[in-house]
Amino acid sequence: MKSITVKALSTFFLLAAMACGGKAEKKSKETAQADIPANTLEIEKPQLTFGFIKLTDMAPLAIAKEKGFFEDEGLFVSVEAQSNWKNVLDRVIDGQLDGSHMLSGQPIAAGAGFGRQAELVTPFSMDLNGNGITVSNDVWSKMKPNVPKGADGKPEHPIKADALKPVISEYKNSGKPFKMGMVFPVSTHNYEIRYWLAAAGIHPGMYTADNVQGQIDAEVLLSVTPPPQMPATLEAGTIYGYCVGEPWNQQAVFKGIGVPVTTNYDIWKNNPEKVFVMTKKFVEENPNTAVAVTKALIRAGKWLDVPENRAEAVKILSMPQYVGADEVVLANSMTGTFEFEKGDKRSMPDFNVFYKYNATYPFYSDGIWFLTQMRRWGQIPEAKPAAWYEETIKDIYRPDIWKQAAELLVTEGHIPASDIPVTDGYKPATADFIDGNTYDAKDPIGYINSFEIGNKDDSLL
Repeated sequence: MKSITVKALSTFFLLAAMACGGKAEKKSKETAQADIPANTLEIEKPQLTFGFIKLTDMAPLAIAKEKGFFEDEGLFVSVEAQSNWKNVLDRVIDGQLDGSHMLSGQPIAAGAGFGRQAELVTPFSMDLNGNGITVSNDVWSKMKPNVPKGADGKPEHPIKADALKPVISEYKNSGKPFKMGMVFPVSTHNYEIRYWLAAAGIHPGMYTADNVQGQIDAEVLLSVTPPPQMPATLEAGTIYGYCVGEPWNQQAVFKGIGVPVTTNYDIWKNNPEKVFVMTKKFVEENPNTAVAVTKALIRAGKWLDVPENRAEAVKILSMPQYVGADEVVLANSMTGTFEFEKGDKRSMPDFNVFYKYNATYPFYSDGIWFLTQMRRWGQIPEAKPAAWYEETIKDIYRPDIWKQAAELLVTEGHIPASDIPVTDGYKPATADFIDGNTYDAKDPIGYINSFEIGNKDDSLL
């Protein structure tokens, strides 16, 4: 009876969409396999509206919709572009959106007390890597002599911020503060550009209750710019560089206005990037719907990490209702390459990861890293005991929902059982950072105290 109810609802909504001039999405070969039994859930809310920002890492949402994965779960989903990250957060909290593509730091900050507070949860990590740091042509011309060259005469990567340090001094001596952009105060981009700068001894500024701009003692003034506006803001000379997701670094190369100097893969190898977020209230009231959404997104991530599918993914993302960028710009990073200086295109097969390396699993250790950076830079103003970090993240990251979804996908034959990690939610300690520093999520206080620049919580050791 439950199965009939869901199918009936699904058919009703699809027919209604067609009657309004809409077009039912074609099922892919993968979703049309009649021999795969469906574990149909009793969907509490089949009609849903999800938000996103125009970035390539929103791809799981676009693919889940276009390939019929949402439909397979009895879900009728609208996916709507939003103007900026604040708008995304507010609309999810206020219930105007049922869920959204979101910065990893947004649900964490909301639960930790920085910015607007709310009870948000994430059962799904959308991707790994995917960001870059780009500087203007003028800044690059001054940085380049400080960058070692390889045997081929091209700059050696990764490029550290040490090469930028004398350029910042030159700007300062000429009376110009050095300004760079990032997308939001609790974005991965903010913490990545701060990490990159601080690793070279460049102070990116501190936050206090009185300085929410995070510019106290700053040698580089960081400010917020929405991702699609980054290239135009750089071209106008308002900022001299930025940290952003794709396709907006490659757009700077395409337009000839800037040069990406590093990617976040080099700052922190296989770092978590975006998450899919719903309110705790929504998940409690619609538990089966939350699992069904997660199932569809896991399948989308798996589809995206099949190399032969990337060209089709680029075509889908180039559609105006999704990212809307030129296919050639999207393909630069989505098909396993990344272009730095014009013509210097390098192989980067893991620049965008959507499924492998357990990319979709919401690890507690990923979330705790963001909490350590919020404390490091003063967004969390007071020292917290180590237990607080674990308690806080376990209210926000929900691997239990992910696991329920994944186990259903295993029984349906969509993913192998070996793709479900055997874990306590913590990845092993890693030194895969640009400065070689070791991060152990089970020792957040020790990690915070290991940095030369930033807050210290020595009294808690």
